[in-house]
Amino acid sequence: MGERYLKSIRLLAECMQGFERLSGEHVRQFGLTHAQFDIIATLGNTPGMAYKELGEKTLITKGTLTGVIDRLEQKGLVARARNSDDKRSYFVSLTGNGERVFADVFPKVTAEGGKVFAHFSDADYASLEQTLSGLKQLIAAGRSIPGASRAPRTSTDKKEKERY
Repeated sequence: MGERYLKSIRLLAECMQGFERLSGEHVRQFGLTHAQFDIIATLGNTPGMAYKELGEKTLITKGTLTGVIDRLEQKGLVARARNSDDKRSYFVSLTGNGERVFADVFPKVTAEGGKVFAHFSDADYASLEQTLSGLKQLIAAGRSIPGASRAPRTSTDKKEKERY
C-alpha cells in the first residue's frame, strides 16, 4: 500500500498544483491573485457573508483571509462591516466595482479553466466527482476521530525536535 498510496497522493497534489498554476495565469491577466479571485468568485451573486462562512467556502486559510480582504478593500472591490448577527466578526460583500469585476472576470477564468476538461463526458465528470467526494469524506472522517490527527511519538520525532 505504501508505494501505491504515495504515488496517488503525489499525482493528486501535482494535479492541484498544475491547475492552480494554470488558473493563476488566467486570473493574473485581470490584476488579481488566485486568493483574491477565490473571494470575488465566492461572494459573487450573494449579498455577502461573514468571515467564518467565507473562510469555509474558499480555499484560503484563516490566517491569510484578512490580508486578502484588506487588499480587495483597498482596490475598492469589497466592503467590510460589523456583522449584525455577531458584533465580534465582520460581514464582507462585493462593492459595485466588485460586482462588475465578478461579472466580467468569472466567466472568462472559468471558461479558460474549463478547456482542460473539454474532452470530459458526463460519465467522466460523474466518475471524477464520485472519487473526489469519497476521498473528501474519508479525509473529513479521519480528522473527526479523536487522536487521529496526532500520530504517536516515535524516537525519530523526539530526535528531530531536539535538533531544533
